Amino acid sequence: MSKTISGFSKLSKSKKIDWIVDTYFSNKEAAKTVLKQYWNSNEKLQQLHDEFIENTITNYYLPLGVAPNFLINDKTYTIPMAIEESSVVAAASKAAKFWSDRGGFKAEVISTTKIGQVHFIFNGDTEKLKSFFNSTKSKLIEDTHAITKNMQARGGGILDIELRDKTNAIEGYYQLHATFETLDAMGANFINSCLEQFAKTLKTEAESKLDNSIEIVMSILSNYVPDCLVKAEVSCPVNALSDDNSITGEDFANKFLQAVNIAEVEPYRAVTHNKGIMNGIDAVVLATGNDFRAVEAGVHAYASRNGVYSSLTHAEVKDGIFKFWIEIPLALGTVGGLTSLHPLVKLSLEMLNKPSAKELMQIVAVAGLAQNFAAIRSLVTTGIQQGHMKMHLMNILNQFEATLEEKEQLVEHFKSNTITHSAVIEAIENLRR
Repeated sequence: MSKTISGFSKLSKSKKIDWIVDTYFSNKEAAKTVLKQYWNSNEKLQQLHDEFIENTITNYYLPLGVAPNFLINDKTYTIPMAIEESSVVAAASKAAKFWSDRGGFKAEVISTTKIGQVHFIFNGDTEKLKSFFNSTKSKLIEDTHAITKNMQARGGGILDIELRDKTNAIEGYYQLHATFETLDAMGANFINSCLEQFAKTLKTEAESKLDNSIEIVMSILSNYVPDCLVKAEVSCPVNALSDDNSITGEDFANKFLQAVNIAEVEPYRAVTHNKGIMNGIDAVVLATGNDFRAVEAGVHAYASRNGVYSSLTHAEVKDGIFKFWIEIPLALGTVGGLTSLHPLVKLSLEMLNKPSAKELMQIVAVAGLAQNFAAIRSLVTTGIQQGHMKMHLMNILNQFEATLEEKEQLVEHFKSNTITHSAVIEAIENLRR
């Protein structure tokens, strides 16, 4: 059977599934059963999910967990986290409890400016283009009034438009580089609508006022938002860092600083270090209906802003005080998109006491900092695998369809034995002999 098809998007959902299972699966009924098992029994709710994207055939579940005891700016939060990786929620919860006993997390939004660009080609005189832009700038803004009036009424809108000469990189290449304030909205649709209107006005005005024509290449927001920044930090006396007898606060602080310093100078370590931060950030971003791909792209670009990929977190000890902090760009929204559509997103935002976009930026940054603290703490003390493999044990047992009785026996067995994938398999086989 051919694996290509015309008019697939026009088929009904059931017909789409019929074609997929007939084309790709040897056990057609089993495949169809799995797909349908994940449908919601509430038809209206299922239709809502079906219409989030195109060619929907089923729902793909991720666990939604919570990490309690986060003390942020003297307010206590339970943070929702949607993620499939074991130990992430447990690590965040442990870090939250650790710091709640030491003053909690402090967070502040530094700036909230977002960026959009109209990319165009102009092969005429640069000085004439600059003069034209200066005389047309007010018209560019004026023509977006229908788009911006509601945002302006709430205190946001277009902050500025610049003409940028990029001809040193590509012949004839210029930009309209625009900055925006979108308040509680992530603002992608708002920004893109403004940019497309800028492009129309620019081209129309240029046709009558410039000798050379302007070729619009594209109009699109940027997910690199180095001026949409939030900072989160924790601090305490060095001697308060030890909560057991395994390591002194001073030894812990020294090892911790060394680990962070390595991530600041060694890109191979920095990538994994920052991935751990994003475990916490992405989980909250996803739970609150925001675009984690955009956040990832912007954050990793920011980690490379000085020409070398480096750690997003930093640490120091000064006058006997340990301090650990993160400063990252986060373009988030609490209105628009899925925030008013997806029932679990609405639930997650309500759990966070319906935060503003600025408050959500702070919460998300704290989640990333907590996750990184927990990971580094494990790495420089017990090692990361001890805790991770305990959490991963249940995944391995489920993979081998262990019964409830087998799980109980094997969990007890591995309380005093090292957990590895091969050791778990051997223990299961021995139990079943």
